[in-house]
Amino acid sequence: MMEVGVRLMGIILRLLNLLLAPLFWWRGRHQGSLPPPPSPLLLKSATELAAAIRDGEITSEKLVSIYVDRVKEVNPYLNAVVEERYRAALEEAKSVDRQIADAKQHGTLDLLVKNKPLLGVPFSVKESCSLAGLSNSVGCLENAGRRATTDGEVVRLVRKSGAIPLLVSNTPELCLGWETTNLLRGTTNNPYCLSRTPGGSSGGEGALLACGAAAFSVASDVAGSIRIPAAFCGLFGHKPTPGVISIEGHIPTLSDELFPRFLTVGPMVRRAEDLPLLMNIMAGRNKHMLRLDEPVDMSKLKIYYMTEAGSSLALIRVHQSIKDMIINAANYLVKECSSQLCQEKFSELIDSVEISISVFFSMKDIPNMLQDPANPKVPGIVCDDLSLYNENDDEIKYVRTHKPRMLQCERSLFMELLKSIFGGGTRSLQALGFTVINKTRLFIPQSRRPAYNGMAKYLRELMTKTLGDNGVLLYPVCNGLAHYHHQVFLRASGVMYTMIFNILGMPATTVPMGLYKGLPVGIQVVAAPNQDRLCLAVAKELEKGFGGWRPPQ
Repeated sequence: MMEVGVRLMGIILRLLNLLLAPLFWWRGRHQGSLPPPPSPLLLKSATELAAAIRDGEITSEKLVSIYVDRVKEVNPYLNAVVEERYRAALEEAKSVDRQIADAKQHGTLDLLVKNKPLLGVPFSVKESCSLAGLSNSVGCLENAGRRATTDGEVVRLVRKSGAIPLLVSNTPELCLGWETTNLLRGTTNNPYCLSRTPGGSSGGEGALLACGAAAFSVASDVAGSIRIPAAFCGLFGHKPTPGVISIEGHIPTLSDELFPRFLTVGPMVRRAEDLPLLMNIMAGRNKHMLRLDEPVDMSKLKIYYMTEAGSSLALIRVHQSIKDMIINAANYLVKECSSQLCQEKFSELIDSVEISISVFFSMKDIPNMLQDPANPKVPGIVCDDLSLYNENDDEIKYVRTHKPRMLQCERSLFMELLKSIFGGGTRSLQALGFTVINKTRLFIPQSRRPAYNGMAKYLRELMTKTLGDNGVLLYPVCNGLAHYHHQVFLRASGVMYTMIFNILGMPATTVPMGLYKGLPVGIQVVAAPNQDRLCLAVAKELEKGFGGWRPPQ
């Protein structure tokens, strides 16, 4: 049963979405179109490109040049690039070509490729994942000019595999949003429709990758930040099981012990065959935990599916094209792969909003977007409600304590919203919207939060047991297709379809299933913890049946 406050807010937003739909359509009716990819190499997978370089079909220098030219061609339409390193990338590509020539001369090419399976392949990096020497401001005005001093751990591993980074891409302010826009870098556009969003927070990556301006992407996901851009941009995007892939070097980060359970770093790709390769590289020493090289017997796979979380006046209904594709995918896997269709539904997912908000916002040191960095903290006495979780008890008990500590000087939320609306704010509307949720918790009573924490534990156990080591859930990524710019405020409830699996710590993959009136349609494949291989196997089969990524027309 949805909370009264959540239900009321949902109904209001749903009505506003209906009333304002003509205005969004009117504002977004004029748009340009992207030039098509000029080279067939821009359509190939990273795996194919690595093989082409290894086999001498193309040099890394030539390939990097083609990608650099493509980025320069499309970025004026997309506004996705924060900072580039094209010259350095070309120098690294020349070095790769010399290494390959030397290895061929000495008969050591196989060893070189074994140690560097992505040798010479260009890629892009979400700014928050940290690429040494390039911008690390993550859309914050006060962080303008800040640069990463070292590579994030996943970026380091990918570079170690021989791949060459080209740039860092745009995000919402501190990744706090599902639409990629900020006051420092501006708004990023969707390559399939420039008046719409590529999603967020990995929207810059999604936009570039979808139009052939990167071979693959390093991205991150804390509440759908890989999967939503992948769905809006017609790509494959995987949120790994937490704890397998390092999040070291990601900005922002929190000290709370729950944060590494929610945030994951993972890949976005155009072709499903790249997912296992990249996951093995990104997992480093932990790759044995996922057994990605073991084949999946599709005939023994159990297929569960839900076309939406549930029916309620407070929830925007899932777009019919998404519902149809979930059913089509389930039927395809049964018919073509002899998988077993299961009728059981996880009805508890109807409470995804309450569960996600209650658990996520129980973390301490969540970025305070009202804090004034120009003013020092002041001393004071505060009352803390500390949640104490007992592993042997489903209850979460609250203990009231009084502690002296330094208080942050906060700006007025109302004044910041007003200034932002009229163009004079120092925070983006999305960041302030995040602050509203953090402050209000969507009016979920504090007395109810322990119950929702208990529900999260129960649902994780239920889904883990039900899916086991041979089951997947086919589920929406969002309630709609890529929406118009700024429409995210009215459709924020759609994040309930992704955020819940960050809370539950389950792996999930976005799979592109075709286009509807020119916009990508994506679905989500969810598995039990450490069963990422099932998600990736299903993604590859559905690519065979439905065609996977299609370039923007």
